Amino acid sequence: MGLGVGIFLIAVGAILTFAVNASSSSVNIDAVGWILMGVGLVSILLSLLFWQSWAGPGYWSRRRTTYVDDGPPPTY
Repeated sequence: MGLGVGIFLIAVGAILTFAVNASSSSVNIDAVGWILMGVGLVSILLSLLFWQSWAGPGYWSRRRTTYVDDGPPPTY
């Protein structure tokens, strides 16, 4: 999902849990908020875990090694 979506889900879940005082007989809004915050946290952790396999931190500053092949060894 990504870092931005995870942060968005945590924000929406926190709003539903702590700021909304409405009640519904069919849906527990507090539970939906906690679930959204949990999914957002898992999303952030997974994207940080797999970030290095993409172009994560230090991608452009990594030292690259160049190997020079001088050809076959001389024959005697």
